Amino acid sequence: MYLSRLVLNPRSWSVRRDLDHPYEMHQAIMRAFPKNLEPGGERVLWRVDEHPRTKAPALLVQSRGLPDWSWLEEERGYLLPSDEPNPAVKPLNLQLTVDQTLSFRLLANPTIKTKNDGRPVREGILKEEDQRAWLERRAEVSGFRVLSVRLSPYSLVKGGEIQEADKKHETHFLAVQFDGLLQVTDPAKLIAAVEAGIGSGKGFGFGLLSLAPARG
Repeated sequence: MYLSRLVLNPRSWSVRRDLDHPYEMHQAIMRAFPKNLEPGGERVLWRVDEHPRTKAPALLVQSRGLPDWSWLEEERGYLLPSDEPNPAVKPLNLQLTVDQTLSFRLLANPTIKTKNDGRPVREGILKEEDQRAWLERRAEVSGFRVLSVRLSPYSLVKGGEIQEADKKHETHFLAVQFDGLLQVTDPAKLIAAVEAGIGSGKGFGFGLLSLAPARG
């Protein structure tokens, strides 16, 4: 796997458009990968964080294959000028052990499956205790145990327009950020979960599970 970090220029019109419309951001990211990908051949996950020093938006992109960000040379002003490599790309080789404690961050779209007029739909989970329970269930099947977690207040993220009958309407995704500590219970399952992502809405910036050494 590879992890890319792109520090974006918040003054760029293209950046503001992509930040406001995750579908556009997804389209921009996919320009770094071959157009005719085989089904299941690539899994691209991404999330927008805040750069700790500049406070500019920092786009994190995780992929199986090595991305080609050369198209950004055509997009003047999209990246923030920096003394550091921008974009920065590094291999992501996880070496995990049972009972290892790690910090984690996950921006997720916690949902439950229900039916609307007989059709299966996903509904956002709004109560914090239910959101915590959702994370616990995902942890159990993903090779880790949640030791502690704090939740950001949930927000709605724009999806895109869909056509229903004679009307178009904007879709929205519930967004909840989980930050905390986890304990590895099954290294292989956790690595697989990191690669595949957790939850739904992955094309809209959800599901990237970031791991880091736990601070003492």
